[in-house]
Amino acid sequence: MDPSTTVAPRLALPSWRDPRLVVGVLLVLTSVLLGSWVVSSADRTRPVWAAAGTLAPGEAVERGALTVVQARVDAGMDGYLTADEDLAPDLVALRTVAAGELVPRSAVGAAADLRRRPVGLPTDEALPVGLVAGSQVDVWVSMPVEVGSPEREAPRQLASAAEVAEVTTDAGAFGPSSGATVQVLLAEDELRAALEALAADADVALVLVPGSTPVGG
Repeated sequence: MDPSTTVAPRLALPSWRDPRLVVGVLLVLTSVLLGSWVVSSADRTRPVWAAAGTLAPGEAVERGALTVVQARVDAGMDGYLTADEDLAPDLVALRTVAAGELVPRSAVGAAADLRRRPVGLPTDEALPVGLVAGSQVDVWVSMPVEVGSPEREAPRQLASAAEVAEVTTDAGAFGPSSGATVQVLLAEDELRAALEALAADADVALVLVPGSTPVGG
């Protein structure tokens, strides 16, 4: 044999005692188990109540006003009404819940928990684009200079960022619309001022708060 020739060593099968083999097997098992856990977690859902239509503040929250959707279970799920629990018989919406929105527990309660009251504000002005239930508006009024006078005082702000509960368009005899009535939620002092303005035949203007239109509204 030529002494300059090198003989290749015979390949040996790895032994179970080889730490590299043990580490490799553990890594494979860990990745498989982790992948299975991720897939099973992603597939876990729970029935949750969503609003079938827009829920206005004070409206009864009952099965007929809700629909069941399957929502993925996550850390924030406890903050929503789940369909596998009973609804309290006197449950009402404390704020506007948009159609299709999951119903947060914080958005419902007893009627006694309502801190604002709806009042209908009629207006002949064109409504701002995007003004829907759930929007927020600044309410401005222009009082008559004196009773029966067509002249108006300078506008003053009656309420800031008031939530809209409902928008009703008035049908006109010679056109599609002759005005609108907007149900706005007001605190007690704002409500008193609004009723005084309406009694005095004040002009009402609603200014939409930018970015307050609910998604899908």
